[in-house]
Amino acid sequence: MVDPSYKNQLKDKIKLLPSEPGVYQYFDKDGTIIYIGKAKNLKKRVSSYFNKSHDNLKTEILVRKIYSLQHIVVETEEDALLLENNLIKKYKPKYNILLKDDKSYPWICVSNENFPRVFITRNVIKDGSIYYGPYTSTSMVRALIDLIHQIFKLRNCKFKLTKENIESGKFDICLEYHIKNCKGPCEGYYSEDDYNLDIQRVKHILSGNLGEVLEYLRDTMIKLSEELRFEEANDFKQKFELLNNYKSKSTIVSAKIKDIDVFTVDMDDKSGYVNFIKVKNGAIIQSYTLEYKKKLDESLEEILEKGIIDIRQRFFSVSREILIPFEIGFSLEGVKFIVPQIGDKKKLLDLSNRNVKYYKLEQKKVRSLKNPEIKSDLLLEKIKKDLQLNKLPRHIECFDNSNIQGHYPVAACVVFKNGKPSKKDYRHFNIKTVEGPNDFASMEEIIYRRYHRLINDNLPLPDVIVIDGGKGQLSAAVKILRELEIINKVCVIGLAKRLEEIFFPGDPIPLYLDKKSETLRVIQHLRDEAHRFGITFHRNQRSKGFISSELDSISGVGPKTKEALLTHFRSVAAIKSASQDQLQQLIGNNKGQLVFDHFNK
Repeated sequence: MVDPSYKNQLKDKIKLLPSEPGVYQYFDKDGTIIYIGKAKNLKKRVSSYFNKSHDNLKTEILVRKIYSLQHIVVETEEDALLLENNLIKKYKPKYNILLKDDKSYPWICVSNENFPRVFITRNVIKDGSIYYGPYTSTSMVRALIDLIHQIFKLRNCKFKLTKENIESGKFDICLEYHIKNCKGPCEGYYSEDDYNLDIQRVKHILSGNLGEVLEYLRDTMIKLSEELRFEEANDFKQKFELLNNYKSKSTIVSAKIKDIDVFTVDMDDKSGYVNFIKVKNGAIIQSYTLEYKKKLDESLEEILEKGIIDIRQRFFSVSREILIPFEIGFSLEGVKFIVPQIGDKKKLLDLSNRNVKYYKLEQKKVRSLKNPEIKSDLLLEKIKKDLQLNKLPRHIECFDNSNIQGHYPVAACVVFKNGKPSKKDYRHFNIKTVEGPNDFASMEEIIYRRYHRLINDNLPLPDVIVIDGGKGQLSAAVKILRELEIINKVCVIGLAKRLEEIFFPGDPIPLYLDKKSETLRVIQHLRDEAHRFGITFHRNQRSKGFISSELDSISGVGPKTKEALLTHFRSVAAIKSASQDQLQQLIGNNKGQLVFDHFNK
């Protein structure tokens, strides 16, 4: 019987997917891969399967059968395309279309011969030649080949340029030499040593290591310029600029890497994580992350060693080469452990490291959904980052004024602790020193009264103060905080209502947060709560004022009689509706008659 809670677990996992390029895999209830896809943005792409209805019946059926999912993060969308291709060919999922074979992707070959050629091919032949790729864009490969031939003037003929053939004059230079596309190695105009130096530079370019080649081109350009050979110097300048603007190829696979395992490790206070990437014939075919619950404060090395043994047994791996991030203290018979520092193997290790860190972050978010304290800290970290604070805003206070044309002026202070309302700490104020509707002066009064008292009582100050209002109210609050000499101890911001602008003291340009931002949501909650609390208090004060004026106007009715009436009848409306007998029984014949006559003239 399938556990129906899996749908909620699936939704939670989708929420935690990174917004990065990668490959996603869908599994059915039996653990079989039923679909593999690529994405420029994993979270957005996977969510699209579950957030809308599908016109295609097959897609609808696929979504119904999805029981769980896994993902692999990569560097670029092109990397995702290549990895998707490799995984589909390995697992042949039911709902994927049949992919073409390796010939669908071009490679660049540096041939294994005298005066090697550099050309595009779709066939990888084990003849000692070096292959770079595969590439997802044929146009990009052609542009790269053109760039290499522009810079180095390599041959593109298929002659067998042995030393004997060249010395015997077997070949004649062709049109390519005359139009300056080739330096003529066939007749000895281009020495083999110089040619091989250029081939090494080509290999650096194809491997993505452009620094040495750029340095050579720049130095040669400067040298020619100093020798007043400006035409040649300009030629090298153009080559330098061409190469400098070139963006390196994708590195998701490499024909030089055959069959290896890649392991990286990370950990937090409670768990250790080991990521495994399987490379077969130069292509990634598998990625998996294993989590261990720590029992005895195990080290990274201990977790990595256990992960290597468990994962290799689980996936029956017999690779003779394992890439790891650091030296470890155990060995496996017939297996070579390598800690790569540069090149394609280092890039594979970096990719594995990215995946283990993403997995760790994902698990932290999963736990935060279950643990309010962790969830609260993540929220506070977000607020700290958005508002550029020096510490977590665990204690936030927000102020709001309420009055009607200056009558019954009141103010409210609401307090949030760890991102949530702390209602026992709410405070309201009657404005005492301000006559008429003056929001700025009212703000000065309540800010002074609130923080003068906290200072005198030696109570903790808030981390953030939010003023409901624009620049004027904010300036009034800042003035008092400066007088109290605490302006440098707290962060104070103003929230303007019209466009939800956030103002900082002394900065004329407001901060606009994304409308879906958690930080803005908390600040809006503070503002709305302060407004609600202030309005409620203001209504109560108006009601009390109205009640007092109604009963005070009855001659012969004193405070104790008013209190008795309100305690019994609860409202002035009920007193008005009361009969003469009810009033006389409660407060006596004479006073009862006075009240009844007042309301029933």
